[in-house]
Amino acid sequence: MPPITGPTTGHVFIATSLDGFIARPDGTLDWLLSRDDPTEDHGYDAFIATMDCIVMGRGTFESVLTFPEWHYTLPVLVLSRSLKTIPAHLHGKVTLSDLPPNEAMAHLATQGHRRAYIDGGQIIQSFLRVGLIDTLTITTAPVLLGQGRPLFGTLPADIALAHEATTAFPSGLVQSTWRRA
Repeated sequence: MPPITGPTTGHVFIATSLDGFIARPDGTLDWLLSRDDPTEDHGYDAFIATMDCIVMGRGTFESVLTFPEWHYTLPVLVLSRSLKTIPAHLHGKVTLSDLPPNEAMAHLATQGHRRAYIDGGQIIQSFLRVGLIDTLTITTAPVLLGQGRPLFGTLPADIALAHEATTAFPSGLVQSTWRRA
């Protein structure tokens, strides 16, 4: 059987406040975690089952390092110009790189990765700016923060999207999926 070829595509699955923030200014997510209803299936497991790698930035990586355990089973590529080392217990699970988005995706393609979960505000913004995000699944929490870390930043041009689905949950969360048009 010939090897799978083709570009790696980028996909986002993230939550925001109603006013578009993914975290408070200090990076905390208490506003989101307080709305987490373990009886609601927001589709993360189904989403991640369709991915074969994860790309995140330094900030997201440092945030997940504070969790009691490493919960990712997929290979993780951390993009950072300032981070120089990863904890020893994550060797073989996490790769560190300072590649720009286009080169990072080309590198993942050479490794046979086809669908990458892109996570972290600045990384998502940089991948959007160069056209590397195919789908965005955004879960909006019913809260206004007034300030924080925005999901979206400036773009060189409009990005047209096509709506795929919207689901409203009893907890008040609303999830929409958009595909690059």
